[in-house]
Amino acid sequence: MPAPSSAPAAGSAPLRDALHRAVWRWHFYAGLLCLPFLILLSVTGSLYLFKDEIDRSVFSYRTVVAERAGPPLSPERLVFIAADAVPDARPTTYASPEAPDRSGVVTMAGPTGKTLVYLDPYDGAVLDRVGREEEAMRVVRRLHSLSFFGPVANGLVEVVAGFTLILVISGIYLWWPRRQTGGVVSVRGNPARRIWWRDLHAVTGFVAGAGLFFLAATGLPWSIVWGDQLRAISNRAGLGLPTELWAGVPVSRVPMGEVLDTTGWTLETAPLPRSTARDGVPIGIDRAAEILTGLGMPAGYELALPEGPTGVYAAAAYPRDVTRQRMISLDQYTGRPLVDVRFGDIGVVGRGIQYGIGLHKGEYAGRINQFLMLAFCLATILLAVTAAMMWWKRRPKGRLGVPAWPDDRRAVAGVTGLVVAMGVAFPLTGGAILAMIALDTALLGLRRGPRRPATA
Repeated sequence: MPAPSSAPAAGSAPLRDALHRAVWRWHFYAGLLCLPFLILLSVTGSLYLFKDEIDRSVFSYRTVVAERAGPPLSPERLVFIAADAVPDARPTTYASPEAPDRSGVVTMAGPTGKTLVYLDPYDGAVLDRVGREEEAMRVVRRLHSLSFFGPVANGLVEVVAGFTLILVISGIYLWWPRRQTGGVVSVRGNPARRIWWRDLHAVTGFVAGAGLFFLAATGLPWSIVWGDQLRAISNRAGLGLPTELWAGVPVSRVPMGEVLDTTGWTLETAPLPRSTARDGVPIGIDRAAEILTGLGMPAGYELALPEGPTGVYAAAAYPRDVTRQRMISLDQYTGRPLVDVRFGDIGVVGRGIQYGIGLHKGEYAGRINQFLMLAFCLATILLAVTAAMMWWKRRPKGRLGVPAWPDDRRAVAGVTGLVVAMGVAFPLTGGAILAMIALDTALLGLRRGPRRPATA
């Protein structure tokens, strides 16, 4: 008769194997959905990490100027030159040079869309004119968010981010050592064998899994459903938008994110203040810029020009140092600051997310931050390639090769229940999970075929 202590271990082995197969099936499904998108996100993310470096090298002819001893032209003069360069449009924003050797940029809105006019701030020479939506780094950014393909595709980012979290968690479970001698921190075999690709996939996931999880989690705040809900909830709780700074200030129905590109996540939906309409003369762009400089606005800020008699001069700065982010709105007649938001004024949730986004974009900790995020992007591409090779080498001929469900229904129900619970936290991902369960159930039913009626 076996010792009592060995019975639980022996009895638990089949359940462990069943759980492993159930987790493997969901890991396969999550990878099937995510990996093509993760490759696109990783490639575009790698490029955007080095946005400034690309602008200063590939596009130096329009972003870099020769620094000179004399004072630069006034913002108003540069806006006038831009308006003359694009005569059928009106100026909407002015971006001040980030450094003495950088160009200024004026955005012109015309009947065919917005045009960016790059100007030498010292002599007003027009360095380039490019459609705002065709600007290289903006195209990369829109591809990264999938907004390039429309709002529905943009929603896929949330689905992919949610499934990526499932991929990482299930991948850790599958990686966890279970009596094997390799595939934990070492790679067995050679590229001709499937075990080599399996081990390379597992070890890469072990090394880079936390980074992939971080990238997915810090990308979620920008999603169109979960991110908007998080912003709304944190604002209502006083943990995001500092609503008290808007107390007693007349506001419009226009969100800050519609007039400024650089408001940051927390203030994107904040209402744009209004000037009190009067017969007075607006202070002008030069005076607005002078006031902003006097208030300590960082160089490189974006300044939106007033729209109509109640419009304001709205400025936002989004430097690489997250703690220096700032947003100021000025009354267009008096120059009085209506709203002035520093990073420290934002609630704890807003600050945490802004830190996360800064790290996600490689903006906070210099080269170390950039290259660490680049390593995670490259590791994600490697995970996708090794996963595809693993599948290719194990797939049955003429079939998709989905891992079979275990016979133990407890394992199936338990693992699927946990996946569904994660879907509750992320609505769009949850909808995709339910659709996958329905499709999987339908396909299993078709494979089994109709049941024969029982005979007496």
